[in-house]
Amino acid sequence: MRPSFSLDLYLVTDRDLSLGRSLTEIVEKAVKGGITMVQLREKNASTRQFVHEALQIRPILKKNGIPLIINDRVDVAMAIDADGVHLGQNDMQWQMARTLLGPEKIIGLSIENVDQLTDANEANIDYIGISPVFTTPTKKELFKGLGLSETGKIATLSKHPSVAIGGINKSNAAGVLSTGTNGISVVSAICSAEDPEAAAKELSDIIQQEKKQS
Repeated sequence: MRPSFSLDLYLVTDRDLSLGRSLTEIVEKAVKGGITMVQLREKNASTRQFVHEALQIRPILKKNGIPLIINDRVDVAMAIDADGVHLGQNDMQWQMARTLLGPEKIIGLSIENVDQLTDANEANIDYIGISPVFTTPTKKELFKGLGLSETGKIATLSKHPSVAIGGINKSNAAGVLSTGTNGISVVSAICSAEDPEAAAKELSDIIQQEKKQS
């Protein structure tokens, strides 16, 4: 049985945006602020460093019942028994990842346009990440954001739960949630915040407010 999860407030880590602080410190504080999922994203780390980082973060999340998702690296997810992986369009195919990970792990898939939903809707995955809503330095390969209208279209047509990512912060989070996504994913809004706990709490409060109004 796959672990239950909430896409409400999904933190994606970025070492370069963490103002010199460890990812463990960022995650610990963000957990206190109300994040519901964490994706460990290490594009430039060695495999050994990635595994070490994941092993530091996993117990913090496990005791709080928060899933740990590994970006891209299925091998790392398997090595540390993470709760799942998040795959981009150029990463390992979801079919192979599912075979390797088994039926009980969470698999997320990035969706960058409506056309990619054709395959995604038939896939044995658990959620999609709609990316990027707005232009963002963490997605240098994608020059143009989808915008709210296209984000809403993808969320509506998706057969899987969706989380929106890309340039989301406290000033636009409510607008993104109004498109019908199941949650928001943030990077710099928490990783680069002076107080990650307070930043997460503020975003969590916005999410709860939007839920009440919907």
